[in-house]
Amino acid sequence: MTDGAGISFTLNGQAVRLQVESERWLLDVLRNDLDLKGSHFGCGSGECGACFVLIDDHAVPACNTPMWSVAGKHVVTSEGLGTPACPHPLQTAFIAEQAAQCGYCTSGMLIAGAALLKRCPQPSDADIRAGMERNLCRCGTHVRVMRAIHRAQASS
Repeated sequence: MTDGAGISFTLNGQAVRLQVESERWLLDVLRNDLDLKGSHFGCGSGECGACFVLIDDHAVPACNTPMWSVAGKHVVTSEGLGTPACPHPLQTAFIAEQAAQCGYCTSGMLIAGAALLKRCPQPSDADIRAGMERNLCRCGTHVRVMRAIHRAQASS
């Protein structure tokens, strides 16, 4: 909810109520107010995927998502996908397939991949290409990312 008491939503499984301007971008609040640095600023227009977070299980660019729009929703950042003791299957698969190079786009790729596996637990190569289309990677790890998503689906 957004009201005089702030904006309330669930972040990485925890209820949160923040007193922030409702027009601030979610990415700005995550990085600067909540110290969650996993999502990165890339293009600033929602086109590159570096800032993706899950909002109600959909991969959404946090760089152009106003805070008012997350009121009452469930937000998951890359920090909330898994823990060091119990990583998300996709995180384990990314490590096994060496699907990260510089790492700048990796959190967004993990988020997009997690959203894809949520809605399509057994994706084909075409499904993966379509699901990851909005994620740009200059290092060229796309083939490894596809292998990682297939590996994660097999372990789920």
